[in-house]
Amino acid sequence: MSERVSSGALVALLCATVLAGAGCARFDSAQSQPFTTEPQLAPGPKTTPPPPPPLPAKPFPKECPAPGVMQGCLGSTSGLIMLPDSQSALVAERLTGVIKRVAVRAEPVEKMSIPVDPSGDGGLMDIVLSPTYAQDRLMYAYISTPTDNRVVRVAEGDPPKPILTGIPKGATGNTGSLIFTSPTTLVVQTGDAGDPAQASDPGSLAGKLLRIEQPTTVNQAPLTTALSGLGPGGGMCIDPSDESLYVTDRTPTADRLQRITKDSTVSTVWTWPDRPGVAGCAALDGTVLVNLVDTKQTVAVRMAPETGAVTGDPEVVRQDNHGHAWALQTSADGNVWGATVNKTTGDAMNLDDVVFPLFPNGGGFPRSNNDLT
Repeated sequence: MSERVSSGALVALLCATVLAGAGCARFDSAQSQPFTTEPQLAPGPKTTPPPPPPLPAKPFPKECPAPGVMQGCLGSTSGLIMLPDSQSALVAERLTGVIKRVAVRAEPVEKMSIPVDPSGDGGLMDIVLSPTYAQDRLMYAYISTPTDNRVVRVAEGDPPKPILTGIPKGATGNTGSLIFTSPTTLVVQTGDAGDPAQASDPGSLAGKLLRIEQPTTVNQAPLTTALSGLGPGGGMCIDPSDESLYVTDRTPTADRLQRITKDSTVSTVWTWPDRPGVAGCAALDGTVLVNLVDTKQTVAVRMAPETGAVTGDPEVVRQDNHGHAWALQTSADGNVWGATVNKTTGDAMNLDDVVFPLFPNGGGFPRSNNDLT
């Protein structure tokens, strides 16, 4: 061949001859890109895409609140504190040591959990707010540990701090309660730890009503004993009309309601020889409501304002409705609320356990026989 063949023409000729139709890529600089083994990604957007819309709010578990109650699906309860709006409360679960805020139209919220030993009838047995809770956010609890029963001070997010330790603990007889009778005086009701002899022993903390002045975690003032010889604790309540303190407990021979007046006079108001299982109480104007756990009742014990003498047999305010109830508390609007213990009495109902109004149709605390109908 007499003429010089260009390199491009030569490549084309070789491809046609050697590969015979298999196709051949061009490598001239005008058409090809630099060779690389890295994947080539398309350029991203110049602005960040908007976040996805928020998930819808978790629906209220409508299967839990039974008709006419503040909250259902709780563990078996113990202490109950009504909050100022009369539509919400703090409630303690005895076996779990959990304290929840419950309300009429809201999900329950776990506020704190206290380590407890729930064996026998122990666990988290009662709770009470500090008289200056709005400022200090403190709460007091009566609990069982593996070695004793004790009073602790708790604040949300902090471990419990002991106030009173060494209260005897038994296989039974551990139930007790707490109440502030003044801004500085915490009264502790202790059970007899299953041994009535300890309740009568002045050297034992069992089966007593103990006063703690200005409860603190260090340099605690000496205790004083207001009452001895108590059986397993039921509850305590104050009648604001005359500041009398009422105490329920269970002795080997009878359940009873006792009264301590402002001048420390002690009297037995009523006894139940059939031992129906007295528990929490609420008082106003000489009428004391008492929960009877075993018979699924709340009864009203009335006293004459002039003498303090009982005017007749206890009147049944509640029978069977919501089952077995322990705690009883008056709300700011005058109603009375209870909390049930059906799961631990072996008689659980659908949606147990619950916090419920004693008078769902209103009317408030029963001041006369007509209020009970």
